[in-house]
Amino acid sequence: MELRELLIGAVAGGLLVWLVLRAAYAARLASAATERDVLRERVVDLEATVSAEAETAALVAPLALSLDRVAQQVHTLERDRGEQFAKVAVELARVQSSTGELRDQTASLVGSLASANVRGAWGEVTLRRVLEVSGLLARCDFDEQRSGVTIGGAAVRPDVVVYLPGDRQLAVDAKAPMTDFLAAQADGITATERSGLLRAHAKSLRGHVDALAGKGYWTAFEGSPELVVCFVPGEALLAAALSADPQLHEHAMARSVVLASPATLLALLRSVALAWRHDALTEGARELLALGQDLYTRLGAVGRHTEALGASLRKSVEAYNLFVGSMESRVLVTARRMQELGLASVAVTVPTPEPIAVAPRPLTAAELLGALDDELDRDGVSRPTVVDFVPDKNVRQPSAAG
Repeated sequence: MELRELLIGAVAGGLLVWLVLRAAYAARLASAATERDVLRERVVDLEATVSAEAETAALVAPLALSLDRVAQQVHTLERDRGEQFAKVAVELARVQSSTGELRDQTASLVGSLASANVRGAWGEVTLRRVLEVSGLLARCDFDEQRSGVTIGGAAVRPDVVVYLPGDRQLAVDAKAPMTDFLAAQADGITATERSGLLRAHAKSLRGHVDALAGKGYWTAFEGSPELVVCFVPGEALLAAALSADPQLHEHAMARSVVLASPATLLALLRSVALAWRHDALTEGARELLALGQDLYTRLGAVGRHTEALGASLRKSVEAYNLFVGSMESRVLVTARRMQELGLASVAVTVPTPEPIAVAPRPLTAAELLGALDDELDRDGVSRPTVVDFVPDKNVRQPSAAG
């Protein structure tokens, strides 16, 4: 209907342009003809009143030239007017042809939508397109034509089942009535008839809402919220029904049915996609927290191994220093005495080893110590204390007795 009105407006605009051009050219032509007549009268008057002298001929000659120029201008205007009228006629013929083709296509489309199967397929295609635009993936975020069994034992098969975070599911139905709405768009009906058809369309949609509520889709799928989405595949379809029945939305919500046009459903599905992204982020954060807790627990084992390694190093240093003290107090004293008595064949100075004065650094990090204490407490063992190594107390000094 809107296309027909647009085409009628285009035809009316073309006719208006044609009339304006015609009026403009007619005015200019009339002005030129008037000027020509005035000049001709002046020439006649001059010829009648002035004798055939040279001065009269000189006065009449410019007027004759002006008259010729006016005649040429009139001829040009007539030619342009004919060309413009021919172009307008071509455009009008083209508009008329386009109007006929559009009328045929509109009639074919209306005839196709009169079939319930075609209307259902169109609604499913529109629903699938909205799902694709929303960013959801088929067989991952939603399933089409999935069957289920309600709590009453009835088998149901919604057009789409959308998966929600938390193992929840939402059923979407795309079979909305539109027969009366299409009939209201036909030509040749009065305003009263159109209003009656739109009220019938709203009544049909209300009946469809009651039928969806009676099926109980939410009982057929585990974790589904107590509602079902009734997808209306056209903004005009839902707007016309709500205009004829303003209480339709409240009635649908009271029956756990959500009336959704393509724009409304797109907003709903975008919210679902955002919820999935937040759920993925939450799951990643939860996994990261578990890894952190596991890492903190394992710090106890690292602290225990580090403590054991430090104790081993401390014992090794103590053993080495005891060895150095024994060598200085027992072995080197005898070696020097043998050299003084001349028993050594080669004058070789025996080096004196130095004790190690560096002790292993004890653990001081609160995280390692805390985790170590917790693990040792569970094992019933106390953490050993690492003291600084003092060489003078551990090294045995040589005695006079040798």
